[in-house]
This record gives sequence, structure tokens and C-alpha cells, in this order.
Amino acid sequence: MSDHFDAFVETLQEQIFDETKEAFGEAGFQRWRNPLYKGKLENPDAHGRITGSCGDTMEIYLKFKNDRVSEASYVTDGCGSSTVCGSFTAEMAIGKNPDELSEITGEIVLQKIGRFPKEDEHCALLAAETLQEALHSYLIKDNIPGEK
Repeated sequence: MSDHFDAFVETLQEQIFDETKEAFGEAGFQRWRNPLYKGKLENPDAHGRITGSCGDTMEIYLKFKNDRVSEASYVTDGCGSSTVCGSFTAEMAIGKNPDELSEITGEIVLQKIGRFPKEDEHCALLAAETLQEALHSYLIKDNIPGEK
């Protein structure tokens, strides 16, 4: 019985991987399997948190050095699509200054991923909006005396 069960599980896993590769493309599939930049940064210079209309919550953390993002990370309680989008958004933030960060939109995140399910595109918008919220918190903190 164990051999049949193991074979069933292996077949099911292969099917899930094939379907995910088809939906996300190779880059998105690899990021789904091995998300980068996941987790909370300690003592961030900026933090954004948004719950989207789908119910997923995304958080983005940023650290700055010389007015450029030196570290970025994300946390989400959402689906695999939110994970992929959060990972790519955090990656895209690294090395950017505030003006460059303000140009990162959901559409740009989707372009970076390459292929993505139409019904999950809102996850890219959520990730980009959360990045903008983090940027906003940085800019406000940067302009309050004693808050640097």
C-alpha cells in the first residue's frame, strides 16, 4: 500500500508543479518554490502593511543606506501568487532610491515575473501598493525632526 500511496503523491506533486509552471512561467515557478526576501527585517527604516480586497495581507520592510534600499523583505498570509509577487517586489526595491521606488507599479512587477494568471494579477498590485506604503512611511519619518 505504501508504494501505491508514494506513487500517487509523486504523480500529484508533478501535476501541481506542471500546472504552476504553466501559470507562473519558469521565473515565477522558481520563486514560488524558493521565495527570496521572505521574512520580517529587524529595525526597518520603513514598513508598509496592506490587506487587499481578496483578504490577503502583505507587509514590506525596507532598510536604507545612503538614501537607497540596502535590504528589503516581505511577509504575506496570502496564496502562492502573493508570495511570488512579494518576493519579486522586494527584489526590485533593492538598490533603488525613493524616486525610483515610486515608479514600481503592479504592472512593472507583472512584467518582471513574465507570465502570471490573469485572475491573480491583483497580487502584484497589492505588493506594489504595499511597497508604496512603506516608501510613504520612510518619507514621513525622514521629514520629522528626531525620527531618523
